[in-house]
Amino acid sequence: MPARNALSRTLRLLTLATVLTAGAAHADDYAEVNQLLRAGNAAGAIARADSYLASNARDPQMRFLKGVAQTDAGQKADAIATFTLLIEEYPELAEPYNNLAVIYAADGDLDKAKGALEAAVRNNPTYAVAHENLGDIYARLAYQSYLRSQDLDPRAATNLRPKLTQLRSMLQPAAPAAKK
Repeated sequence: MPARNALSRTLRLLTLATVLTAGAAHADDYAEVNQLLRAGNAAGAIARADSYLASNARDPQMRFLKGVAQTDAGQKADAIATFTLLIEEYPELAEPYNNLAVIYAADGDLDKAKGALEAAVRNNPTYAVAHENLGDIYARLAYQSYLRSQDLDPRAATNLRPKLTQLRSMLQPAAPAAKK
């Protein structure tokens, strides 16, 4: 039994060493795509990601970065397809759900965005960005519901006005910081 445990431990260590070595080799590829994205070169990031994925087609991290680049490039349908495929193949990952939700929310499809974000927080309850985005979606849905209520019963406007005002101010983009 001790020899079997030692063999099992040795195999785990060798596997870990292989994964870490491969990860270090690919770190430059990820860094390059991230650098292109930060520089605003989404087309270059997509090309670099495609080049990498030609020999590492199932790499979820690079596929995710490609989806981000597609989003930045305005290739919404392609980004949706990339994130959706990632979700199908790696349903435990929260990030593709979050990024898919951002696209849906930008299109005004708040129900789809809500569903994707709820899946993201189910998969990773400590994913703060997804929780924040879900809160934003809930606020936008609340705003829509209050407007609908007001349309259905104009007498409710007095009660709804403060809620709508508060939500409207909360949903406004933050003003840019003053330069010093």
